[in-house]
Amino acid sequence: MNTIVRFATENDIPHVHALIKELAEYEKAPQEVTNTVNDMLKDGFGANPIYKCFVAETDGVVSGMAIYFVKYSTWKGKGVYLDDIVVTQSMRRLGIGKLLFDAVMKDAHDIGAKQLHWQVLDWNEPAIEFYKKYNADLDSEWINCKLTEQQLA
Repeated sequence: MNTIVRFATENDIPHVHALIKELAEYEKAPQEVTNTVNDMLKDGFGANPIYKCFVAETDGVVSGMAIYFVKYSTWKGKGVYLDDIVVTQSMRRLGIGKLLFDAVMKDAHDIGAKQLHWQVLDWNEPAIEFYKKYNADLDSEWINCKLTEQQLA
């Protein structure tokens, strides 16, 4: 089995979107995915791309992805936020997640980011154990906040 990690192309986005839906199923929230392939194409490959995406390709088939974007901290400066890293169920535990995470870390370093941030659900033990291998700070001090599309209106 041969796996490579590369930046996604427009042709990869339907596969990336399928991985997002697979993640939503895993997290028992499939109804929460409202993002579309067309939205992702516009947002990632349009005039003002707002995210970057790596894909893992195993023997010519997309087996995983990582979507992230540049953020800014008033205290630290430029950072990167990893929104999602997903490896398709049948390909988990083969090192593909590590390849993707390492690629994001390298890109964050290359652009001069001071930090890399992400979230993990408190019940997702496999992911938590994965991040502990990197000696990640699993911060329980901060509370996540959000406003929905309806609240923004």
